[in-house]
Amino acid sequence: MPTRIRITAGAVSHLAELNDSPTAATIQKALPIEARANTWGHEIYFAIPVGQGLDDTAVEVVQVGDLGYWPTGRAFCIFFRSHSGQQWRPDSACQRGQSDRQGAR
Repeated sequence: MPTRIRITAGAVSHLAELNDSPTAATIQKALPIEARANTWGHEIYFAIPVGQGLDDTAVEVVQVGDLGYWPTGRAFCIFFRSHSGQQWRPDSACQRGQSDRQGAR
């Protein structure tokens, strides 16, 4: 069953959902997480205390509002803007959850 989480940055708070993947379960066990966020292109990412490889839910194309885990950087990613409606491909495959796509724009 998906897990609802709240992501907060300063005065901004956003509801999101972790899917049922093994990676999402590992992230859930690490909550709460406090980290300094960075941006890269159209994503916000931050290091988290999770060391997990890709599982069979990994994808190479994401949508606005998707959440991801990037194993190489041990980072949680929030994809917040699309590239003019084109498919969006992170540098490598990532695990995926979802947030409110309207709130992510």
